[in-house]
Amino acid sequence: MKKLFSVLMILCSLSLFSFAQGGPQQPPDGGALETMKIGFITNRLNFTPAEAEKFWPIYRQYSAEKRQAYGVYRNDHNELQLEEALLNIKKKYSVEFVKAISPGKINDFFRVEREFNAFVAQEYRKRQMQHRPPFR
Repeated sequence: MKKLFSVLMILCSLSLFSFAQGGPQQPPDGGALETMKIGFITNRLNFTPAEAEKFWPIYRQYSAEKRQAYGVYRNDHNELQLEEALLNIKKKYSVEFVKAISPGKINDFFRVEREFNAFVAQEYRKRQMQHRPPFR
């Protein structure tokens, strides 16, 4: 676990250099967590520069639609509607992602995204137990 966290931190620091140069992977909100996620996904999927250049703009649209679905959920708390919206977004973008990466990598992307979210949740719980501030 410490090795994984160390690798993530190194990737994040390397990612910051590319963000300073205005690279194609600039996260929409510029948050540290989004930077970590981009580094994690890029590392795990071994994107080529061409794949990354095509993938990240599509990913930003995908991410914005997911945030919008969660925003609706925060207002009405309809669990079924949220799950349906997220599934429809995944279906829509599985077609869009083909423009950038292979179908096998698309499946891997959804798996890696889920792994990252689980890692963040685990790290958040651990930090809460240690009374440390979450990702800043």
